[in-house]
Amino acid sequence: MQKVFLITPPFTQLNTPYPATAYLKGFLNTQHVASCQSDLGIEVILALFSSNGLTNLFDQINKNQPTLSKNGKRIVALKDAYISTIDPVISFLQNQNPTVGNLICTENYLPSASRFDEISDLEWAFGNMGIQDKARHLATLYLEDISDLIIEAVDPLFGFSRYAERLSRSANSFDELYERICGTDTFIDSITIELLAKHIAIEQPTIVALTVPFPGNLYSALKCGQWIKKNHPDIKIVLGGGFANTELRSLKDARVFEMVDFICLDDGEAVLLNLLEHLEGNRTLKDLKRTFALVDGKVTYCNGSKTMDVLQKNVGTPDYSDLPLKKYLSVIAIANPMHRLWNDGRWNKMTLAHGCYWGKCTFCDISLDYIKNYEATTAKLLVDRMEELIAQTGENGFHFVDEAAPPALMREVALEILKRNLTVSWWTNIRFEKSFTLDLCKLLAASGCIAVSGGLEVASNRLLKMIDKGVSVEQVSKVADHFTEVGIMVHAYLMYGFPTQTAQETIDSLEIVRQLFMLGVVQSAYWHQFAMTAHSPVGKDPAKFNVVKVSETEGDFANNDIIHIDPTGAEHEKFSEGLKKSLFNYMHGICFDYSLQDWFDFKVPDTTIDPNYIEDVLEEFDVKTPLDSSKIIYLGLQPTINVIAKKKRGKEVQISELYFITKFTELTVHFDLAIGNWLLDLLPRISVTQQKPFTYKQFKDEFENLELGDFTLFWHSNAFQQVRDIGLLIL
Repeated sequence: MQKVFLITPPFTQLNTPYPATAYLKGFLNTQHVASCQSDLGIEVILALFSSNGLTNLFDQINKNQPTLSKNGKRIVALKDAYISTIDPVISFLQNQNPTVGNLICTENYLPSASRFDEISDLEWAFGNMGIQDKARHLATLYLEDISDLIIEAVDPLFGFSRYAERLSRSANSFDELYERICGTDTFIDSITIELLAKHIAIEQPTIVALTVPFPGNLYSALKCGQWIKKNHPDIKIVLGGGFANTELRSLKDARVFEMVDFICLDDGEAVLLNLLEHLEGNRTLKDLKRTFALVDGKVTYCNGSKTMDVLQKNVGTPDYSDLPLKKYLSVIAIANPMHRLWNDGRWNKMTLAHGCYWGKCTFCDISLDYIKNYEATTAKLLVDRMEELIAQTGENGFHFVDEAAPPALMREVALEILKRNLTVSWWTNIRFEKSFTLDLCKLLAASGCIAVSGGLEVASNRLLKMIDKGVSVEQVSKVADHFTEVGIMVHAYLMYGFPTQTAQETIDSLEIVRQLFMLGVVQSAYWHQFAMTAHSPVGKDPAKFNVVKVSETEGDFANNDIIHIDPTGAEHEKFSEGLKKSLFNYMHGICFDYSLQDWFDFKVPDTTIDPNYIEDVLEEFDVKTPLDSSKIIYLGLQPTINVIAKKKRGKEVQISELYFITKFTELTVHFDLAIGNWLLDLLPRISVTQQKPFTYKQFKDEFENLELGDFTLFWHSNAFQQVRDIGLLIL
C-alpha cells in the first residue's frame, strides 16, 4: 500500500501555504490514497527565527569568524537582544500575542540595524497606520535585519521567499546547481534536513512528492531528494510544479535523477495516479503520463498513458490538514497595497476554473496545458468547497489564483455566496473585460470581493493589439473605475520592453499610468520588464514580432527564458529605475505635477498624451439597453410604502412613497401609486435569494402588460435610478 508525502520545500511564502500540496491531498482523499503534507519552508523559518535558532546562528558565526560589515558586527553585538525578543515577535506576527504590538511600537524594544534606516519614511510610506500594522512593519524590518546577517555570515543563498533562486533562474546548464547540491550542506540545509528526517521517521512514506512552483525552491527540493536517496533509497521521489512545467520540458541532463526518480509535468492528479499504479506493478514505465524518468542511463519522456486528466468537478476540495495554519507570519514589508494582500494574512487558495478562457496573449505561455486547457466548474460546487474550507481552516479569506477569472463564473459565485449568506473576503486576477459593468462590480463587492489584479501591460493601444490582449486603454480605464467606485481595490500589471516598443510609447504609457493614479482609478501597480519565453507566441515565432533570438541552442537543463534582441525598439533597461521610482510616488498620491522627464537621468521624449485623456474617457457616457436575457437582481431590504396625496394641475392624486433602509443610508422614493405597488410586489421576487432568475424581458413585459406607462421614461427616470443605486442590478 502506497503512502504519499507531499512537500513544499523552502521557500515560498511566510503568510500562507502554497496550495499545490493541499490540492493534491484533496484529490488523493477522493481516491482513498493515504497521504500527508508538509510546508518545510515555514517550518525552517520558525526553527531558524526562534531563540534556539538564533542561538545556533550566533554560535555558528562565532565558530566560523567570517569577515563582517559594520552592520553585521552591530547585529552580532546585539545578539542577546535578538535572542530575547525573537519568540515574542514571531508570536505577534502569528497573531497569537497582539499586545506585543504596543511594545514594538515604543521603538525601544526591538534591536535595530540598517533596515531601520527606513523608519524616517514610515509615516510617509504607510500613512497613519494603526498600532498593529505599524508593529508588523517594524517586526518585518527586524526579521530582514537578521536575514541580512544570515546572507552575509552563513548562507549567501538565503531569502525569505527565494532560496538559491539565482542558481535556478534560467539555468540552461545544471553544472553550477549540481556543484552546490553536491557540496557541503549550508546552515539552512542542515535545518531543512533535520526537519525532513523527523517527518520521514514519523510518516514512513513510500513516495515523496516535491512541488517546485518557483526557481527559489528548486535547490532545496533537490537537497531534500539527495538526502532521501542516500538515507532511504526505498522511497521513490517525484518532482513537479510550475518550475518543471515551464523550465524542464526539454530536460536532458541525467544528473538530476541522482536526486529524484521522476519529474512530472502539468496537472498532477492523473499523473500521480498513474505513477502509483506503476509502483504497485500495475502499469509499465512507458505508459506513465507526462513523466520523465531515467531509462538505461538516458532521460526518457514517458507519455504512453491513455488516462484522461481529471475534470475539475472531480479534483476534490483542497485539504490543508497537516499544515500549521496558525503559525504562518503576517508581515508588512512594502507599501504596495496588492503586495500587502499577498504577504499579510492567511488565504485559502482555490481556482474558479482551470486554464485561461482568453488564452491569446502573445507574451504568455499559452501553449502549455495549465493555460490552454480551459475548464470551468459550477458555482454551487465552488461555494460548497469554500464552505468546506472555512469549516476545515477557520479562515474566511479566499484568493482565487486563476490566470484570469471568468466574469460569468465570478457573477454566479457571487450570487451563490449571497444566497447562502456567507461572510467571506476574496480577491482574484482578471482581464479588464467590458462585461465588468458597474452593476456586476456592485454584486462582486456585496459578495465580499475586496481586490482584483489585471493586466494593463504596455498601456498602449498599438502594443495591446500586438499582444492580442483583447482590451484597450480606454476599456481598462472604465472597468478599473467601476471596481474602484464600489470599493474594490485595483492592481494593474504593467509591462515595458515589449518587442518594437519605442521610447515614445514607454513615456506615453507612463503618462497613462500617472493619470490613472491621479484620478484614483487604480490604487496599486507593478512594472515588469518583458521576458521572452519559449512557450509563448513571441518565443515560438520571434521574427513575426521583429525580435531576434541571441542563441538557438537549448541547454540540457532548464529552457524557458530566451535572450533576444529588439532591433527596432528602445533600450528598454534604461527606463527601469525611472518607471519604478515614479510609480512608487504615484501609489502614495504625490508627485503628479512632476514632469515625466524628472524621473529619468537621460533625455526622454515629451508625452503625446493629452493631460485630460483618462478624465475625458471616464466622462464618456455609455447608454446601452440591456439584453433581454440579462438578469435583474435586487440586493436590498424590502421597502415600506406610504400612500400620500399630491396636487397635480389642480387635482389631488395619490402617489406611493417607498421608504428604503440600507446598511449605510435611508432613502425615500416617489412613484405613481400603481408603479409603487408593482415594485413592492416585484422586489421580493427578484431578491438575490430567489432560485429562479428574473430577466430584463420579463421586467419590461410585466411593466407594459400592467399598462403602467411609458417603460422607457420609467427606466430612465431619476426615481428608478435611485432604486438602481441602492441595489437593483442588471447583470
